[in-house]
Amino acid sequence: MFLRSLIVLCFVFFTSSLFAAPVDINDANADTIAKSLDGIGPGKAAAIVQFRNSNGPFKSIEELKYVKGIGKKTLEKIRNDVVIVSEID
Repeated sequence: MFLRSLIVLCFVFFTSSLFAAPVDINDANADTIAKSLDGIGPGKAAAIVQFRNSNGPFKSIEELKYVKGIGKKTLEKIRNDVVIVSEID
C-alpha cells in the first residue's frame, strides 16, 4: 500500500511540473519567476524584474539576454516556459 501511494505521489508531482503554466515575464513578480523557471533563482528573477522596471515591458523573449546573468544557454532552457502577454487597450 505504501509503495503504491508513493508511486502515485511521484506521478502527480512529476506530471504537474511537466504541465506547469508558462510565466508572463511582464506580469510575474520575482518570487513567481524564481519558482517557475528552471535555472532562475531569486537573484536572476530579481534582475528580470529590475530590468523590466527600468526598461519597460519585454517586447520579446529574446530581450531576456540583456538581463545580467542570463546567457544563451539559460535563455534556451527557459524559452518554452516564458510568455509575453500583450495588453489590449
